[in-house]
Amino acid sequence: MLMLVLSGMRTRWITFVGSFVALALGVGLIAATGLALAATFDAPERGPERFAAAPVVVRAAGHLRVDTPTGTRTKPLDHPGPVGPRTADRLAALGRTVADRTFPADVTAARTGPHTMAVRTGADARDPRTGPDVTVARTGADVGDPRTDAEKARTGADARESRPGQDAEARVGHPWPVAAAAPYRLTSGRAPAAPGEVVVTTRSGGAPLRTGDRVLVRTPAGSAPRTVVGTVAGRGFEDAVFFTDDEAARISPDIDALVVHADATAVRRALGPDSGMDVLTGHDRRRADPAPDRDARALVSVNALLGTAAGITLFVSAAVVASTFSFAVAQRRREFGLLRTAGATPGQIRRTVWAEAVLVGVLASAAGVWLGAGAAPLLVGRMTEAGLAPPWFALGDASWPLHTAFWTGVFVATAGALVSCHRAGRTAPTEALREAAVDSRVMPASRWVAAVLVLLAGLGLPALALALDPGDLLGRKSYITRPMLLVVGFALQAPVLVRPVGRLLTWLPARLPGATGVLVRENTAAGVRRTAAVAAPVLITVALAATLTGTVATLEEARATEARTATTADFVVTPGQEGRPLAPAFVERARAVEGAVVSVSRSTAVTVLEEDTALVTSEARAVDPARLAAVSELPVTAGRLSDLDDDAIVVNEEWLTTRVGDRVTVWLGDGRRASLRIAAVLATGTGDNGVYVTRRNAGGAGVDRIDVKVAEGGDRRAVAAALHSAGAATGTRVATKAEWLSANGPGPDDPTRTGLRMILGIALLCTATALANTLVMATSDRVRDLAVLRLAGATAPQVLRLVAAEAVVAVGVGAVLGGVVAAVNLLVVWGALVLLGVMSAVVVPWGTLGLVVAAAALLAAVSAVLPASLALRTRPVELAGARE
Repeated sequence: MLMLVLSGMRTRWITFVGSFVALALGVGLIAATGLALAATFDAPERGPERFAAAPVVVRAAGHLRVDTPTGTRTKPLDHPGPVGPRTADRLAALGRTVADRTFPADVTAARTGPHTMAVRTGADARDPRTGPDVTVARTGADVGDPRTDAEKARTGADARESRPGQDAEARVGHPWPVAAAAPYRLTSGRAPAAPGEVVVTTRSGGAPLRTGDRVLVRTPAGSAPRTVVGTVAGRGFEDAVFFTDDEAARISPDIDALVVHADATAVRRALGPDSGMDVLTGHDRRRADPAPDRDARALVSVNALLGTAAGITLFVSAAVVASTFSFAVAQRRREFGLLRTAGATPGQIRRTVWAEAVLVGVLASAAGVWLGAGAAPLLVGRMTEAGLAPPWFALGDASWPLHTAFWTGVFVATAGALVSCHRAGRTAPTEALREAAVDSRVMPASRWVAAVLVLLAGLGLPALALALDPGDLLGRKSYITRPMLLVVGFALQAPVLVRPVGRLLTWLPARLPGATGVLVRENTAAGVRRTAAVAAPVLITVALAATLTGTVATLEEARATEARTATTADFVVTPGQEGRPLAPAFVERARAVEGAVVSVSRSTAVTVLEEDTALVTSEARAVDPARLAAVSELPVTAGRLSDLDDDAIVVNEEWLTTRVGDRVTVWLGDGRRASLRIAAVLATGTGDNGVYVTRRNAGGAGVDRIDVKVAEGGDRRAVAAALHSAGAATGTRVATKAEWLSANGPGPDDPTRTGLRMILGIALLCTATALANTLVMATSDRVRDLAVLRLAGATAPQVLRLVAAEAVVAVGVGAVLGGVVAAVNLLVVWGALVLLGVMSAVVVPWGTLGLVVAAAALLAAVSAVLPASLALRTRPVELAGARE
């Protein structure tokens, strides 16, 4: 049998080369994404950073702990509280203590000379390593006196200096005594000894600061000129400014953490078991670092993206291989008929086809593993360059993804050939006598049953979700996996569907002058298996492209519609640096603006215990109920927003308890427990309709947004001027409603869009391989038909145009069927949005679909024309008389 298998593979090498390339490419992609995926399972093990040299660190508990009947549940707190003065005094009796205070400290550097050097960055104060560093040089009017820069910022005289968050280097402030806990060591100068003196960390990028420089430092207490009296080497996890202990206490009175030089056991004994404080030693000191879980959080989206890419690659590869083997078996029916005539049993035929699949699978999988191992570093590098992964992301030493990819490829090859093996074994000896060019019995009963069941599941499951939980259909996992059932169902039905769809697409060309349109129409209808084999990969790619990009775009449009409807303010004010609170000075000036209604809000979180088993945290905003209605129109389904007070809460329909008047037990952002009455219920929407509480229940959150509406009879220009003037002085971003909506909408380089482009690129690559493989096989098998056309009087260019037109029509059939799948899925998304109270249009990605279909049509035409042109070089008489 082995000799028979090898002989068959040598004779039909085109078929097996195409299958080999398709499978090797799929295995290579699975191996590459698997290696990258394995690297996301474990974030880098980082030791303590800010308090690496501290013996004991005491801070407020950073996690909420709730006892339930099934055990203790924990959740990170949104705003852990400070270390109280009494606690600090009690611990001071045990040994020397050092208080740490952390606050924003933006620096504009100004050296004596004709130029002012400003460094601007988009870094988050909580994690100063993030964000691009950009150095900009500009000429100042009087850089020798830093007060000139401060005055410019207050008056807005220099338009370039009025841009919030761009002229100042984002740093974080601490008292100097806590520097030894890192430890920081002076590299030049001395420690700060008086107000107005600071020590700064040096950094690799941007304009360096040196001892003696005069700088403008903006803190929550305001902007003031200061002198750099010393520098310390940066340690990579923050860019810091150190003040004297007294000045840091004036700027930020609360103690964020306390370094205690005493025995940890004595510290715990002094605090007691119910103090609400964490006593951190050893590796646990890392929990007091800025954003200690930042590495793990950064890998969550990477993990989801790579998992999705691997899943889609596996799905497309399996479909392509199954389609290829099915078409190959259909082409070889006369060959199998001859073997049956020569005495071969059905079992021998099946084992022959299965052995071919195993051999191709092993060889292609081995080649794919080699390709994947080489492509994985390139994939990781591209993801970091595109911002899909953090800069430190790198491959690990895991080898299991290579083994998994290899055996997956072998399994896909053998599983994809199973149906083909069964069909090959059923070949009758009389098939050797068949010469019919029209495909018959293209859909056996088993395939009909499978297709109907899969289609019913693909339509029934979304319908059930619409009835029970429409919001579940808007999740990423749902809109990525849901199309698969419909794609499989339509792919199984392809041999039946291609004939009517092909006739529809060729109706007009068949009525044009000339025979080409008629021949294309009839050949498409006659060669159902060939057309279905070409249409299947196009169907998959078009369905995925339209569903994924269309769903994302539709959800983005729905969120934008919600934001436009909910926000009625004329201006929206946000911090110049993401993640920071607004400066208290700006809040005071904004509240004093004449002719404006000002609504101040805070971003916080509330946590509830659902069904006594799970802690569920919801984003919340702390607002002034009296002013909320003036700047927003929230989708209230029950109750009244005006009933919100310090004893109440506004929830959305996702909560288990949504009856107005009921009381719910919640834990606030700082861990406090509260029993609040439901004042109103909001529609669920796309999930952005969160929870509303009052300032007393803000859980320690600072102001991070102000909505301003010009009062009736107010002067819009005067309000805008006052806001922009205050924003220029405090590094605050002031935007009109339209500007704010535009800035918060997705851009062309949005990580979600970039990730989708990567996934669709993988699918398109698999489709390209399948198209080229199938069309080369099909065209090579039609050389006698082409010769007959030449003998009937057709010229070589006419034959090539016919072959290209047939390939394009097959692509069109796949595009239509894929479009139907996408339309069903997008209608499901639209129906879910309507049921959730969001009236938004479906966004169809016509541009993406056009590019995908055009690329597939071009590739199909080239893949069909090239082998046909080579075949036409032989005399038609010789081809017409050829036999297999």
